[in-house]
Amino acid sequence: MHSFNSTISILFKKYYNKTASQQEIRELFDLLKSSSDDELTELIRKEWEDQENEDPIFSLEMSENILKNILSAVEDENAQTEDSVFIRNFTWPIFYKSLSAAAAIIILLGIGLYFRSSLNPNPGTQIASVQINQDALPGVNKAVLILGNGQKIILDSLSNGPIAKTENFEVNKTENGQLVYHAFDKNYKNARTEDINTLVTPRGGEYRITLPDGSKVWLNATSSIKFPGVFKGNIREVVLKGEAYFEIAKNSAMPFRVKSNGAQIEVIGTHFNVKAYGNEKPMKTTLLEGSIKITAGNSSHLLKPGQQAILTKGELKVLDNVDIEEQVAWKNGLFVFKDATIEEVMSQVASWYDLNVSFEGKIPEKLLTGKVSRSVNSTEFMNLLNYAGVKFKITGKNIVITNK
Repeated sequence: MHSFNSTISILFKKYYNKTASQQEIRELFDLLKSSSDDELTELIRKEWEDQENEDPIFSLEMSENILKNILSAVEDENAQTEDSVFIRNFTWPIFYKSLSAAAAIIILLGIGLYFRSSLNPNPGTQIASVQINQDALPGVNKAVLILGNGQKIILDSLSNGPIAKTENFEVNKTENGQLVYHAFDKNYKNARTEDINTLVTPRGGEYRITLPDGSKVWLNATSSIKFPGVFKGNIREVVLKGEAYFEIAKNSAMPFRVKSNGAQIEVIGTHFNVKAYGNEKPMKTTLLEGSIKITAGNSSHLLKPGQQAILTKGELKVLDNVDIEEQVAWKNGLFVFKDATIEEVMSQVASWYDLNVSFEGKIPEKLLTGKVSRSVNSTEFMNLLNYAGVKFKITGKNIVITNK
């Protein structure tokens, strides 16, 4: 039985910081899968202590509790199992005698949720049985661009390069999941305002676009944005449905305006996030940098960085010191939950994994706090909830949260 010395600590830190070579990653996984349960627990403890000032994902207590629950669920399992674990941006085959090695990897390498005391996991909680052909993959870069003439362009099937051209602008697909508009007439004198374009993302999709003025927009799943092929006049205006993160190019002579859910957001140059999915859900506008003015009906507010405007049934209110990380986590490739209800969590799951979510019986009154990569598959995500006592059933693309 090997001891955990500086070697595994160095390998772990390299992997966590994404500087490890493939050989180093394989060596780390070999050490993890050949370790005893006591060694894995000690490793969790040591790495927690080493990274306590680096915003660790799990508390020490919860790391150990989750590991104990996993071990108790498989204590009679002795057969060799072959599987794959998708962590960060790597997929590696893992051979393990029990789920303990996989648990340590999940806990240590940053895909797991951690939970507050309101989610006390029960020892022996069984892992949900889900067939691999029922697993839902995470969302990818996919969207449809609808030009002003009605032409629809499915972006995820196209290679990089020019994809559309009019007398006023050219559209280029420059990277996976990114569009860039280039206006020919910088003075906008000959631009036609009727050239309205629409970018639409489905469930399980996201996309990024650089608008004709140089402003950048990240579009979340199940969202759309309408904008002219060339901005003209005294205002730059777009219409949003769903969620988007904006980095607006400064132009004091032509302010930028976002219209959504009956509200209007006016900016000159700033960074902000708008979540406006409709369906009687509150519209949330969060300011990260600069200044914006939001107007709804007869109410208007000037937001400062760190503030959030919430529009609910025509009523506008402002919150101070909101958690910025939580609000823009999706744009940074993460789910981040802070005392979120199961309904709120599963709403994001449904949209990102293109799944249908329903509830059987009374909805569990539990609050989730945690962080998880949007790169994990749906079963990995759901099994982490399962460790905390959230019960569910999966059939194909349907997930049922149940009390049974």
